[in-house]
Amino acid sequence: MKAKELDKKFDDEESIMNHLDLTKARRPNQEQKRVNVDFPIWMIQSLDKEAKRLGVPRQSIIKIWLAERLHKASSL
Repeated sequence: MKAKELDKKFDDEESIMNHLDLTKARRPNQEQKRVNVDFPIWMIQSLDKEAKRLGVPRQSIIKIWLAERLHKASSL
C-alpha cells in the first residue's frame, strides 16, 4: 500500500492496524531500566496509603510523582 492510500484511510478514520507491523514498534524515550532505591519505612507507609487511596500500585505513585517533579524542574 502506498503512503497516500494509508494516509487517506487514516484521515477517513478507517482502521489501519492490519497494515502495520508492530512487532518492532518502540516508544522513544520510554525504554525501561530497573533501579533500586531505599526509602525509610515511614515513606513506604505514606506511599502505600496514597496508592491504596487512589487504587494504584506503589510503583505508579512513585513514577507519577517523579515525572511531575522532573517536569516542574525542567520548566523553571
